[in-house]
Amino acid sequence: MAIRALLKRNTYYDSITLMSVAQAVKDLPGVEDVGVVMATELNRELLHNSNLLPVAFLAKQETTPGPEDLLIVVRTIDEAHAEVALTVAEKRLTSPGDRGDSGARVGVRAGTLVEPYLEGRSAGSLEIALRRDKTANLAVITVAGEHAWLEAEQALHHGLHVFLFSDNVPIVYEQQLKALALRKGLLMMGPDCGTAIINGVGLGFSNVVPRGSIGIVGASGTGMQQITCLIAAAGLGVSQAIGTGGRDLSEAIGGVMMRSGLEMLADDPQTEVIILVSKPPAPRVAHELLAAMRLAKPVVVVFPGAVPEQFAVSGNVHLVRTLTEGAVLAVSLAGGDPSRVPGKSTPLMYDLTAERKKLASSQRYIRALYSGGTLCDEAMLLLSERVGAMASNIPLRPEWALAPGEMYRGHTALDLGSDEFTRGRPHPMIDPRLRLQYLARAAEDPETAVILLDIILGFCAHQNPAAVYVPAINQARATATAVGRSLQVIVSLCGTEGDPQRLSMQRTALEAAGALVFESNVAAALAAASFVSDADTSATFQAEEIDHD
Repeated sequence: MAIRALLKRNTYYDSITLMSVAQAVKDLPGVEDVGVVMATELNRELLHNSNLLPVAFLAKQETTPGPEDLLIVVRTIDEAHAEVALTVAEKRLTSPGDRGDSGARVGVRAGTLVEPYLEGRSAGSLEIALRRDKTANLAVITVAGEHAWLEAEQALHHGLHVFLFSDNVPIVYEQQLKALALRKGLLMMGPDCGTAIINGVGLGFSNVVPRGSIGIVGASGTGMQQITCLIAAAGLGVSQAIGTGGRDLSEAIGGVMMRSGLEMLADDPQTEVIILVSKPPAPRVAHELLAAMRLAKPVVVVFPGAVPEQFAVSGNVHLVRTLTEGAVLAVSLAGGDPSRVPGKSTPLMYDLTAERKKLASSQRYIRALYSGGTLCDEAMLLLSERVGAMASNIPLRPEWALAPGEMYRGHTALDLGSDEFTRGRPHPMIDPRLRLQYLARAAEDPETAVILLDIILGFCAHQNPAAVYVPAINQARATATAVGRSLQVIVSLCGTEGDPQRLSMQRTALEAAGALVFESNVAAALAAASFVSDADTSATFQAEEIDHD
């Protein structure tokens, strides 16, 4: 076995590029494992835990590599294969057209809403791109967070709408960027905007869904993905899905881009029903946004965990508390069949009572490992109502916060896509290695009854998550079996049949490994609760059913 490394100082690549290169190298003959990461302390720890840390190589460096440095590490069967692997990795990084994607870049021409087109040539700078096509009016930015705001500001000054995928942008810069966009009448989608679909073209993490009459504006990337996939499963489609970035409804930002997105959808002739979705909003901002909402089109507002008594809504505005409920109501308002939205009947596919009887008396807790923040929030809200306190890195209450270095405490839900886990590292939707480590630790814990995962398909996500998670699920269940325990794994699977990974193919593989698979995150969370709650299972699911026929 050989471990070889290559260090490129002051060199940055976005997480999508790093993951595509890592996957290509891992597929080479003789390669056992590979890491292509920015050399943050957290990433070096991840390499260490994966038996990939090049200790001797790092000891020879004059200074310890940091977040601004790119570290490539390969573990191979011998030195010759290691040399080939490093050469291929470097070549793919320096040859944009050879990174495993189409080489396409998205630009936009003016229209009622921004209208995407594809430009096959990459450009080294914004100025070069604009010289190539002076009619482009959208910039997609994925550079490091500390630099991203400068690029976004420059794009706005050039009159471009901005899709800012980068996270870890200080909130003061987000305030400045959105104020500038508002003055110029532009969309500032982000920072940390993971998802958008503009006139049928997906940006960032997005799924293949049909065009239709339901428009979405969201301060939640995975929330929008869940809703668009549920709508597609019901046979309807999406006109536009405008992302705002997860902090848009915070006290500091005040819903600036949410208001702009609502105005655009109100004016869009293809949009007949509007969905507004957000992570739990700041109460004052939510109240002001709802009070100012005077649209002729029906609007479904999805605030996780919200109840009508919290917010005053009137006219065409409908408030719901879960993503599934939002999809059901929007499909009904758009003239579709809400019974086709996944979530109501799927729990009946499995005998949850029989599965629960297999658990040992020590198995009392749910361990939820999420890549989507809104999906994690939604699961925690539903679970806490049924099983009590949910410890988390994004806690619903301050007293439920995990202490530094604490992995699990009782019922636990982790958002592994939050900033502290993605600084200098690919998002877990792209690179699942960190989550696999947490999964293995949960399986070893004799108190773990259920492991709850979200797996999200679509563009930019891992090209075949089942190929990674099936062996991990098999190992986790074998770990429990070896000491006389049963372990249940529940998967909230978000995707469509049109996605590159194919929903049905992923479901079949995961179920073959013994996982219980739900397309509705609500159904997945309630199924998990049924394993550790004394409440009647059928009653639990009935309580969350919403009938808008």
